[in-house]
Amino acid sequence: MPPAAEVFIQATGTDPAVRAQGVVEHAQGQLLERLEAVDAAHGESAAPFAERLRRYLAAADLSLYAAASGAAGTRLTVRALRAQAAVIGRQLDAVLSAADGAEREGAVRALGGGLAVLLGAERDVLLPALRELPGVDLPSLAEDFSTVLEGGRLEDSAVIDVREIPHGRRHPRIFTRFARLADGESFVLVNNHDPKPLRREFEAAHPQAFTWEYVESGPEQWQVRITRVATHA
Repeated sequence: MPPAAEVFIQATGTDPAVRAQGVVEHAQGQLLERLEAVDAAHGESAAPFAERLRRYLAAADLSLYAAASGAAGTRLTVRALRAQAAVIGRQLDAVLSAADGAEREGAVRALGGGLAVLLGAERDVLLPALRELPGVDLPSLAEDFSTVLEGGRLEDSAVIDVREIPHGRRHPRIFTRFARLADGESFVLVNNHDPKPLRREFEAAHPQAFTWEYVESGPEQWQVRITRVATHA
């Protein structure tokens, strides 16, 4: 069992959502401890931290950010977090490519500041919002987060049949699946009605980043192939 999953099970409290939040906060604390241990005068010592940080960013994006990306109340938060994560990626590159100890020390300081902003926003804004967001299963997201953080891969279905899923839980499931697609990948949504409201939500959350193709159009069943497409600034 991955260490983060053990923390999930052993975390204080009986509320699954509280335990799930504890998993993420524990990983954040470990990340900050590793950053403090990076010797700014020796670039090679930053490599293990860099790998862990990149895993953390991927884990957060594929689980926490993915689930919140389609909801009106958290959509802008996710955009801001992803923008900050991109900044951190550039700051990390600066640490790894620094020419000397002084330059590296400054780069590490900048990275620490950027990372503190990101982790604070996740802890104080995103996680509380996810706990209140209808349809979001935070414990399952924490398990997905732990899987990616420890180097595992998430197994996602090519077909999402939402007909047996309670209405309040359908859209978070769909947006989470979409967020995990690479450019050109797709999944098929199966529903018992034409999901026009969902398409409007996609247009708001992911403008020009998806295609919507009807495979079957009723009268008893609708199937839509949703594909992620590359966007260009």
